[in-house]
Amino acid sequence: MNDQKQTEALNDITQAVMGLLDSWQLDTQEIQGVLCLPENVRVRALNKFREGTDVLPDDPKVLRRAGYLLRISDALRTTYPLNPRMSGRWVRQGHRRFGRRSPLSIILRDGESGLIAVLSELDCTFSWDLTGSQSMGYRPTQS
Repeated sequence: MNDQKQTEALNDITQAVMGLLDSWQLDTQEIQGVLCLPENVRVRALNKFREGTDVLPDDPKVLRRAGYLLRISDALRTTYPLNPRMSGRWVRQGHRRFGRRSPLSIILRDGESGLIAVLSELDCTFSWDLTGSQSMGYRPTQS
């Protein structure tokens, strides 16, 4: 991928992730934690991400987390197609499968493995892929 296309793709990812995190109403510290950004990335830098004048760091750890976040967003959009605001509520409310803790607290506490746990809860295909399972395919019975 050439530099121009890579920059455009990174800008698109940055805009989508910041839009998602803003819709979840995360504060600066939570955004730093979710994306594994250094503590010196402050409000001004986050505003540059939002405005499109800067992009997320080209760091594999940050970009992997951004990818997980976008997949979580897609899964929540599928789960709550008629109520887009439910996404922000869902990440903050306690869940039985997380020991009554919120998905956001799981992500902040466990980092990337927390993102994977939350995505696995929402997206059964992701969870299936993690197990290494393979479809046996359709096999008609012989009479």
